[in-house]
Amino acid sequence: MTIIANPIYDAVFKFLMEDKKVAKIFLSALLKKDIIDLEMRRHEYTSMEHTRISLFRIDFSAKIRENDGAEHLVLIELQKTWLITETLRFRQYLGTQYLNKENIIEEKNEHGQRRTYGLPIISIYILGHPLGNLTEPVVYVHRRYLDYDDNPLPSPDPFIESLTHDSIIVQIPFLTGRTRNRLERLLSVFDQEYRQADSEHYLEINDEHLDDEVKCVVHRLLKAAAAPNVRRAMEIEDEILSEIEDRDTTIMMKNKEIEQKEQLIEQKEQVIEQKEQVIEQKEQVIRSMIKMLCKNGTSIEEISKQLSMPVELIKQYID
Repeated sequence: MTIIANPIYDAVFKFLMEDKKVAKIFLSALLKKDIIDLEMRRHEYTSMEHTRISLFRIDFSAKIRENDGAEHLVLIELQKTWLITETLRFRQYLGTQYLNKENIIEEKNEHGQRRTYGLPIISIYILGHPLGNLTEPVVYVHRRYLDYDDNPLPSPDPFIESLTHDSIIVQIPFLTGRTRNRLERLLSVFDQEYRQADSEHYLEINDEHLDDEVKCVVHRLLKAAAAPNVRRAMEIEDEILSEIEDRDTTIMMKNKEIEQKEQLIEQKEQVIEQKEQVIEQKEQVIRSMIKMLCKNGTSIEEISKQLSMPVELIKQYID
């Protein structure tokens, strides 16, 4: 058995993907394409809002080779979260990509006219929580070029490539026991069923019969487990997560208190409304009785005596 650092932690995942060889293995398996060249962009993004870790992001520029031998540049946008995160956060990040000039390419058409396009984006989402009804550990979302009759069109267009993108979604909870293919064997290092009983920082995996690619990833995670700065970073993530949980518990309790107060106010309003309805019904009955007595020739003074009501009030009902 081998003890490795848990790549669900941002610090460990960053350490893992900073190794170019490991990143190429990992991303080529996800894309199911050969990666000829790969470069990590200058910035990694860890989004914190009000002490909340929401997303961990790394961008890569890659030269990939398609199955037909064609080669082209793409932007690989890798986002990881181990908390349930609003999809709007993913979309907001996508929108910022083309603000970066490094993601823009310029071409000339046959008439010598210059046109600029954004690099095609492939978005990869590694989620520490299930999406919803989909239970496959890896989900691929591909674009298709079709005409009106749904016939496939032969080649992609740079303009459309700039506007749309392919996506790959990994659902970590559904990786358990899945080793059916190259990708699932690599992703097995994320399987949280291998967590040590006394520490979530480390996974304990069986290193027998691993293929060379998985061994390469495991070796990198072994280094992460031994790195003091990575271990400390995991502790900090735990501290922040604890703060998040405390904050969310406080918010939940306050929301419950507000909900109870709102229910109490609503009940009081209903009681008041019911009382007003009863009063209105009584007034209608009194008004009907007074009018009936007047119609039968009973004087106002006599009505006042019968109903024990002031004469002036009876006059108001008559008016």
